[in-house]
Parts: sequence; C-alpha cells; structure tokens
Amino acid sequence: MKTYASLTEAQLERLRRVDSVTLANAIERFNVRLRNTGFTDRTIRCFSPKLPPIAGYAVTARVSTSEPPMEGRGFRDGTEWWQHIVSVPKPRVVVLEDVGNVPGLGALVGGVHASILSALGCVGVVTNGAVRAVRFNRGCGFAMFAGNLSVSHAYAHIIEFGGPVTVGGMKVAPGDLLHGGVHGVQTVPMEIAERIPDAAERILHENGQLIALCQSSDVTLEKIVAKINLGPSDTNG
Repeated sequence: MKTYASLTEAQLERLRRVDSVTLANAIERFNVRLRNTGFTDRTIRCFSPKLPPIAGYAVTARVSTSEPPMEGRGFRDGTEWWQHIVSVPKPRVVVLEDVGNVPGLGALVGGVHASILSALGCVGVVTNGAVRAVRFNRGCGFAMFAGNLSVSHAYAHIIEFGGPVTVGGMKVAPGDLLHGGVHGVQTVPMEIAERIPDAAERILHENGQLIALCQSSDVTLEKIVAKINLGPSDTNG
C-alpha cells in the first residue's frame, strides 16, 4: 500500500484556523510555485460558505454524469472506490473531475453519498461538476465546492479513481494536502505546510498595522510607503 506524507492533527487544526486568502498569501511568500497555479479558478464555487475552512488529503476520481456507463449500474462506487478512500490519511477531501460531454448535468454527491463519504472520514468534496442537497450537507458539516447545482443524479457514475485530476484549473493527485474556504480551494505544498500558520500570523499582523495606518486621521502617502518598505507585507489583501 502506498504511503502518504501527513501532518499531525495539531498542525492540521492550525491550518484550518487560517482563512483561505491569508493562506494563499503565506504560500506566495515561500516562492515554491508559480503564483497562477495551485488553486481553483472562478468556475468553482463554495456552496457551504457558513462552514469553517477545511484541510485534508485528496482522494480522486474521474466521473461522468451526462452519459450512461458502458456497463453496470450508474454508481460504480463499490468496495474498490471505498478502499482507495481509506488508503489515504484522514481527514479526506474528495476531488471529482467530471469528464462527461456536459460536466455538471447531474450530481454524484448528494445527501446520501455525502453521508457515506463522511462516515469514511471525508470532510468535503471538490468538483467541476455538480452537487446537490447542499442544505442537508451544510447541516452535517460536509463542505461542498462545485461548478453548479443539479436537481438530478442524471447518469452519474465513476469512470476511474486514484489518479491525477484537474478541477477548476487546479491539478490534484491522491494524498495532496488541500485547504478549502469561502474563496475556493488550494493545494498546500507539504514541504512548507507546517510553517504556513506562523507565516499567516505575521501577514495578519503586518496587514493589520497597514490597515490601521490607512484608517488613521493623520495618514499620508509618505507614511504608507514607509510602512510598506519596512517589511514584506502583502498589499494585495
């Protein structure tokens, strides 16, 4: 069985306490990847905005909802798919790439399927396709990030699982560490993951000082420039 790098529960909890935007800013400071990679684009929407951020390890599959399966039932999510899920460390995030002719015509994950995934240690789903029963899943604490909502399963079925996928421009492999919040989902490079919360705290402190200056009664352009030049504060917000 393949082994995956993982963090301690305490380290994961620290990541969950960081909002998505600050976490993205912290990753940028380490210069370990291009700034236009590693996160979902505008096609992926958070359908559980009232839930706190999630952090977990990716379990992946390619699905289709717009065409019937070549054989068997519409849901080919039996023991092999479930074995792939439990082979990855907890907590898990399901990442589904809908490769059908009409991605998001139907939804693989709704209330029942999300309940099964939750029982298997999954905390959310990310897909370029559709989800449904979002109110039920918000109540269960299961986060949902998707391209759209759908009322029906349509022909939702799993084509293959356990390989690399691309969802909303974000490339994901099984075991990748993911962070998701109201602004979207991003991969977290493992080599810097445990250092990100400290970097995030520094960014919040620096940005808080700059914002306080901007809102003060004696703010001047010269003071703003001087404040920015004191450190690497991310002025993009």
